[in-house]
Amino acid sequence: MTHALVVIDVQNDFCPGGALAVDEGDRIVPGINALMADFGAVILTQDWHPAGHSSFASSHGADPMTMTEMPYGPQVLWPDHCVQGTHGAAFHADLATDRADLIIRKGFNPALDSYSAFFENDHATPTGLEGYLRARGIDTLTMVGLATDFCVNWSAVDAAKLGFTVTVRRDLCRAIDLDGSLDGALSAMTDAGVTLA
Repeated sequence: MTHALVVIDVQNDFCPGGALAVDEGDRIVPGINALMADFGAVILTQDWHPAGHSSFASSHGADPMTMTEMPYGPQVLWPDHCVQGTHGAAFHADLATDRADLIIRKGFNPALDSYSAFFENDHATPTGLEGYLRARGIDTLTMVGLATDFCVNWSAVDAAKLGFTVTVRRDLCRAIDLDGSLDGALSAMTDAGVTLA
């Protein structure tokens, strides 16, 4: 029971047809569902932005996928996505959400984006996931989901820095790969001690 599966952001807006679609994002759902039975705990994360979030390009009159500087550092400006209560923010219909012990919603602070399951993008504001895992005696994590180079990467690196043993199943993730971000993410995860399987 010390090993948890963490399923990152398998939501409609990150799947084909969504506002921030990741190529083949829906293809990983059957494999994730099949994997759930192997774990004592299953945790889902859900991007959950208020309308007009500061990470949206539309909030800055800018083009999507351009960069800006926020008080907490560089920030990609995304298309509006995963707005609270919308179809786009909902989990993919085929994802076995009933298996989840916990759903962590992130990105709900209008002034802070949140890629990681553990911290918002200021690297200081916790989501509460670490405390939950420690209270349950969970020290080993397998991560899957969307997207490899952003939310999965940041979650895996933070988990490793916090002392968890972390594996990322690359076959059950898909990447955006924005300007070489996938190679950078794979290097960052490896450098942090994350196992790429």
